[in-house]
Amino acid sequence: MTSNQKQHYHHGDLYKSLLDAATELLREGGVEALSMRKLADRVGVSRMAPYHHFKDKNDLLCAIAEQGFRLQEGCLSECEVLPTATALEAYVLTYIRFSQEHVETYDLMFGRDIWKTGAPTESLKQVSKVTFKRWVDWIERLQRERVLSTDDSALRVAQSSWAGLHGLCRLFNDGIYLNPEDLESIARTLVNSWLETTSIKR
Repeated sequence: MTSNQKQHYHHGDLYKSLLDAATELLREGGVEALSMRKLADRVGVSRMAPYHHFKDKNDLLCAIAEQGFRLQEGCLSECEVLPTATALEAYVLTYIRFSQEHVETYDLMFGRDIWKTGAPTESLKQVSKVTFKRWVDWIERLQRERVLSTDDSALRVAQSSWAGLHGLCRLFNDGIYLNPEDLESIARTLVNSWLETTSIKR
């Protein structure tokens, strides 16, 4: 990229270009392959340009994860307007497909690189909390509609059901389960296990 081309970047445009390029680098080689220097080279800007938007690599990783949560939320929100009888299964299948189509971003959203060895930003923590709160609220609604059992609180049901869903995603993404043809069948079995204590079955 020439110096004249660089000057055509607006603040918001460069931020998006950096974030998109960082997501590409993450997809190509994982967290280890991503650096501020490589990012600058990929976009074609000065080595210091990314630091005007991200203070360090951790900040960049948090921004990628935050974008992932927003993208995931957009996909999942379409399921909630479906008829109750099909919404839950659609949600689970959509969630799993997202994790497979965005493996590296999904790993970052829920992995140790940020939450254990890194330092999640306040905006990332807020987005992740809002996402889970939405799941809890939906579980509560399904309990009111007698789709899910009311034996436990909405929070406990949300925590346990999400743990099963996330675990299934990890098993496929980590290569423990290799046959993609099994995925939807296992997902439906998972949903049925949530419904088995209620009187409403699909």
